[in-house]
This record gives sequence, structure tokens and C-alpha cells, in this order.
Amino acid sequence: MTSHRHTATDLIHGGISRTPHGETSEAIFLTSGFVYDSAEQAEATFAGTVTHYQYSRFGNPTTAALEQRLAVLEGAEACRATATGMAAVHGALLSHLKTGDRLVASRALFGSCHWIVSTLLPRYGIEIEFVDAPDLEAWRRAFSRPAQMVLLETPSNPMLEIVDLRAVCDLAHQAGALVVMDNVFATPLLQKPLEYGCDIVVYSATKHIDGQGRVLGGAVLGRAKWVEETLQPFLRNTGPTLSPFNAWVLLKGLETLSVRVEAATARAGAIADMLGGHPGVRRVWYPARADHPQHELAMRQMSAGGTLVTFEVPGGRDGAFRVLNALRLIAISNNLGDARSLVTHPATTTHMRIGPEERARLGITDGVIRLSVGLEDVRDLQADLAQALEAASRTRAAA
Repeated sequence: MTSHRHTATDLIHGGISRTPHGETSEAIFLTSGFVYDSAEQAEATFAGTVTHYQYSRFGNPTTAALEQRLAVLEGAEACRATATGMAAVHGALLSHLKTGDRLVASRALFGSCHWIVSTLLPRYGIEIEFVDAPDLEAWRRAFSRPAQMVLLETPSNPMLEIVDLRAVCDLAHQAGALVVMDNVFATPLLQKPLEYGCDIVVYSATKHIDGQGRVLGGAVLGRAKWVEETLQPFLRNTGPTLSPFNAWVLLKGLETLSVRVEAATARAGAIADMLGGHPGVRRVWYPARADHPQHELAMRQMSAGGTLVTFEVPGGRDGAFRVLNALRLIAISNNLGDARSLVTHPATTTHMRIGPEERARLGITDGVIRLSVGLEDVRDLQADLAQALEAASRTRAAA
């Protein structure tokens, strides 16, 4: 589905389907089922010869409006919404893969995605190969034999590693694989994976799309044929269904997505620069900074640096905890993409269960902190970080 309107307009008007009442805001269809005019219509609906809603596990008008708007935003032919972002990842992979298939994955994955790849898929006889995200030669070696699917995220969580999307997609397609891209950090506004050759894009809509800490949701986007013939039967019959109410909340979130992402990204850039010059910080990772190891590639693929900043402080776990516990404004939470600034310690939260060896391979030291920048005044955020870093430094010096 394509649009000739600008993104900010599509975020408000895309996928609108009003009832005869002519409501301004989209209606919420809080119903589990739908009635038929006749037994013959019910039969034809189940046979697929007429179009009629059957059951909200299969489809719902509010959810359909969200799917249509997301498809317009992404430039995708089709979209299916799910109950959570992890349901989107799980559905995209398990609907397509079978015993004997092979999946190549970026080593730099969110903890739950890593578990699906490393632990769940092998139970079903699916071969797995992990690749270091920035290593194009390693990707080339991985695709020297056939594969059915690829899973990657860029920028990665939490170290903001960048994958060369066009190069990896070209290699994957030569090996016969579909590329699944988790675009949650960049959002559909700052990076368009389909334009670089990705086949399927997944989101945790819980993050920036809602962006206000209210509801869970996810989305899978791709070509209509794959969505309708491969993904849809899996979702319909396994049931990771998005609530119509949550779909409505996410529609409301989309209306302000461009304003929120633009404002948070501007703040994130300023905070990354402030942290980069602070004596209490060892290192900062932010794609739009020239000192990011893949800055040039990041800025070719992304229109801006995004809302996440990762930084490392001295003192390992204790040093990181001292900083987190000294914060007064920024809250400790493993969520991200929120209007509120949130901070977490990946080694003991989101990436705890991948183990110390895998964390070491990914560069997730015990001193690493992930900051999701929100919409507070940037001066207040910088002041809070500065006082927390200074407090941690005093405590370390006194110890």
C-alpha cells in the first residue's frame, strides 16, 4: 500500500473507515463476535466467498484500521497486529519455519528474541547460526549455504550496533532467505527497512507507537501474499490477538508519533553530547555521533539518531547501580520509547538471561546503561544525569 501524502498526515488519516454515525475519532469495536443476516451468509463467510467479520480473533474493525494505518506508514502491502511485540517476532518466525530449515540471526538481539532463536527454535529441529552484526564477511560465510530466514535488529538493543541492511539482504536473498527486521529502535519514521530489501518488518507497538506506557501491542508487515497465506493462518489459529481497545489506543498513539519521535530524538542527541564530554562516563554510543563506530552506515540508513542513548560508567555493576539509584527525575524501567525518560541496566534486566559470555561478546559490560530519552525539558534531563554521575563519583571515591 502506498500513499502520496506526507507521513504526518498519514499518521492521522491513514486507514480511517467511519461508521454511518460519522464519528471523528475511530470507533472501538469491543466485541468478541459478529452476527450474520442468515445461515447462508455465515457459511459463505467461513468459506471465504463473502467478506464479513467472523470473530475478533480473526479480525476486528478497530484492529483492521490500525493495520491499515501501519501499512501506509511502513510502505508495506499488508500488516497484521498482535498482542505484543514478542508475539509479532514469534509469529513471523514460526509461521514460516519448519523442521529442517535454517535461520541466520544477528547475535545482537533483544533478550527474549535471543531466547526464541537460541532455545525455542532448535526444539523444533530448526538450525540456527548467529552472526556478529557489523561483520559483513561473517554474514557472507553464513549465506554460503541455503537458509530460509534471517532475523536482525538495527540499531541493536542495547549497544546500538548497525547492520548493513542492503548488503545483508542481497546476500540473504541469494541464499533463498526472507529477511525479518526488528525496527523498534529506529521506528518507522527514521528507517524504512523495506526500501533496503527487507521482506518482513516487526514492531513492539508498546514502545514508540503507543509511547505513553499504556498498552501492549505488536505488528508484522510485509507482502500481501506472505501475510495472507503464511502469517494469517498461524495467527488466527494460535491466537496472539490484539485487543480492540489496545488497537484504538495505538491508533491514538500514531497520531502524535512524528511529534514525539522528533522531539525525543533532538533531546537524545543533546544528551549524548553531554554524556560524551562528562568525566564520569567512559564511553557513549549514539548513531548520530561521529564517534559511533558505524556512524557513516547508520546515517545512510537512518534519517536521525533515534531516541536511545547507551553509555558506560566506571565501577561495573556497582558503579552503574550508583548512577541509577541517584537519578531523581529519570525512572528505572526496562521499557523504552516512552514520553517519560527511562533508564535500565541491561546486564541485570533485559539481557540477564543470555549469560555473561554472550554479553561479553556483545560488549554489554556491567557498566553499560541504556537510556530511553523522553519528552521532558532537555535541561532537566541533563541536570539529573549530571548530578547522578557526580553523586556516583563521590561515592566511588569515598569507598
